[in-house]
Amino acid sequence: MIPLELQTPAEILEEIAERARALRLERGWSQAELARRAGINVETLRRFERTGKIALERLVMLAVVLGAVQPLGQLFPRPPVRTLDDLERRDALPKRAPRKRRSPGA
Repeated sequence: MIPLELQTPAEILEEIAERARALRLERGWSQAELARRAGINVETLRRFERTGKIALERLVMLAVVLGAVQPLGQLFPRPPVRTLDDLERRDALPKRAPRKRRSPGA
């Protein structure tokens, strides 16, 4: 198996879908049963298992039911805090990126 870091986005989606499918089958659940437990449409689950495509909210719902929430907490980790200045900067981060200023005459 190729490490996730070396896979294309499409391959990563397929890998995640396959892992979810494996967890479902390990529990002996049909697609309909997992969809019911997660509160999603069975067609959404079928499409996910087939293509890897799913809305983030629905993916989280599946992860909760399958007991696979922990890895989601590792997405987009915060930069490490090495100094008090780092901590102050992190706590003072703006809520959004600054707007680009237009040059005169643009």
